Amino acid sequence: MAALIGAAKAPDYPAEISLVVSNRADAAGLAHAAAEGIATAVVDHKPFGKDREAFERALQGVLEAHWIELVCLAGFMRLLSPWLVEHWQGRMLNIHPALLPAFKGLDTHRRALAAGAQVHGATVHLVASEVDSGPIVLQEAVPVVAGDTVETLSARVLEAEHRIYPRALKLLAQGRLKIVDGVCRISPEPETIIRVSR
Repeated sequence: MAALIGAAKAPDYPAEISLVVSNRADAAGLAHAAAEGIATAVVDHKPFGKDREAFERALQGVLEAHWIELVCLAGFMRLLSPWLVEHWQGRMLNIHPALLPAFKGLDTHRRALAAGAQVHGATVHLVASEVDSGPIVLQEAVPVVAGDTVETLSARVLEAEHRIYPRALKLLAQGRLKIVDGVCRISPEPETIIRVSR
């Protein structure tokens, strides 16, 4: 999130970070966003119990109230229902700390080390109903070196995440991502800036 906020400060960046939402009031990202003058909101999932869609409808209401056009997930550790994913199809990005389709899910660094992976990395993808399975937008590989621990590998991957997530959002905001047969293709030049009129 901090990397996206930093990138969006550039005058020529085609997206504005106008809202940071969390399901947890104690999320560190909320304080960081507020310090940057960005609107924040909390939609606590607990009152909704196991009704994911009811929680997501409340979340959707907040996004609509702020006229949000694109969504970037960053540390949002909740499974999304098909209802929300379909609503934001092609307009919601996620960052994953592995080179998808390898190591979907949690604990990616420990699993990569246990598997003896020679390379690891980060992936930005468009969100689909199946976890960590949407069309891949950008990836960056990092080496796994002798003596790596979960912490050292995680730090190296995080640096890659900070590089590729702002680039992926820029491509999406410029209208340069096209899905062809389930695969994301990047057009060489911006074609359309996404706008939603009131």
